[in-house]
Amino acid sequence: MKTSLLIPRFFLASAALLPALGASSLPAAEATPARPNIVFIMADDLGYTDVGCFGSKYYETPNIDKLATQGIRFTNFHQCQNCAPTRAALMSGQVGPRTGVYTVGGINRFDWSMRPLRPVDNVTELPLDRDIIAKQLKKSGYATAMFGKWHLGEKDDYFPGRRGFDEAIVSAGRHFKFATNPKTDYPEGTYLADFLTDKAVDFIRRHQNDEAEPFFLYLPHFGVHSPLQAKADLTAHFEPKKPVGGHHNPVYAAMIASVDESVGRIMKTLEENGLADRTLLIFTSDNGGVGGYVREGIKKSGDTTDNAPLRSGKGSLYEGGTRVPFIARWPGVIPPGSENNEPTIHVDIYPTFLEVAGAPDPSQVLDGESLVRLFRDPSTGLLRKAIFQHFPGYLGAGANTWRTTPVSLVQAGDWKLMEFLEDGHLELYQLRDDIGESHNLAEDLPEKAKELKSLLDAWRKEVGAPMPTKNDGSAPSKAKPKGGGGKKKKKKDAA
Repeated sequence: MKTSLLIPRFFLASAALLPALGASSLPAAEATPARPNIVFIMADDLGYTDVGCFGSKYYETPNIDKLATQGIRFTNFHQCQNCAPTRAALMSGQVGPRTGVYTVGGINRFDWSMRPLRPVDNVTELPLDRDIIAKQLKKSGYATAMFGKWHLGEKDDYFPGRRGFDEAIVSAGRHFKFATNPKTDYPEGTYLADFLTDKAVDFIRRHQNDEAEPFFLYLPHFGVHSPLQAKADLTAHFEPKKPVGGHHNPVYAAMIASVDESVGRIMKTLEENGLADRTLLIFTSDNGGVGGYVREGIKKSGDTTDNAPLRSGKGSLYEGGTRVPFIARWPGVIPPGSENNEPTIHVDIYPTFLEVAGAPDPSQVLDGESLVRLFRDPSTGLLRKAIFQHFPGYLGAGANTWRTTPVSLVQAGDWKLMEFLEDGHLELYQLRDDIGESHNLAEDLPEKAKELKSLLDAWRKEVGAPMPTKNDGSAPSKAKPKGGGGKKKKKKDAA
């Protein structure tokens, strides 16, 4: 299995890269309990502090908070800066430079004509030659289902039901009067989060008695993405509450409450059917919350939430845009009420599920490291020494303001280096003491910046990260962009 600099699932990185990764040998393998069911619930646009157990004093998330007491909170888990690239990374186990999925839509979604660089063309459908995680779990005997937001292509073979999910219903865009693919009837006034949870509960109940065939349930909610639409009774509950710490919107609070209700219903269904003790249950979000822009000075008003103490929000590669809540419960493996602050990232989920399920490796290279050793011992760390992101495009915030310009980053422990590609300037932050990324230390600590820049350069070379080019005013390519690859190289026959 070929691995990248980012990960060594079986740690077969070249000897030349071992010093950078900071590991010399694998620990002895530990026995893993019988294959559990896997339930992966993901909110959309839910910020790092938008749940009680991660700091909110305004939003109410009793079920998510309870889940945290029963499992582990990862306090340094990262996704991409917006929706589609995170989903591509989760499903493929690969970083953006390999899939070509960097953002949502084409590069002309925002007018970059006056910027110095031309963005790298964006892929909007996850390449069909990637084996998604559901396909690999099916090979290990899992029943598979997904209900919710897919965002990786729905036509023909791109539809999740044709890529490894036994059952799939896709829906996003509205919370009431929503469309589904395939078309599904539902009562007038149904709220999308409730509809998706109904389907998930039904799937669990239909598979409760088959221990020989565990299940993988992927529940990617559209909540709490705009438009801001919530159930009236929940909105009324929050209207009298006083804002706390940038959390202030009763409709948004009600949307969070509906996602929390969904988590509670899933937990209750697992418990009532005797499945809780043999199920790995994970809750997270796909990117940071829609807020922090006023503090950044890129908007005068209009923040839906606030990711403080993190900087900025969705669409940015500062922590407020990529660091999200991540909670996992696996009775008998994960110590209840535990916490881990190891830098972790979206591509770790795929190898985690492979290890948990005893599933075969896919045909593509993987870019993550299994989290199972952190599940067993939250006080330990991973074998690698850094995580990376690469965004070769622009995400606008308003008239001539930007949530991000092209940027790459590396995080090694508490240190984070960002290279902004328009002018090459570096920003270096020590996140342990400056989680809000307010003090750029690049000029004060040039050797540390140089060290991390070398790691970043090596990683970009390893994964073939394409760079934006000089903006010469030419029109965007009409050719359909393709992913950057990452297929395993075939071994040459011996001479």
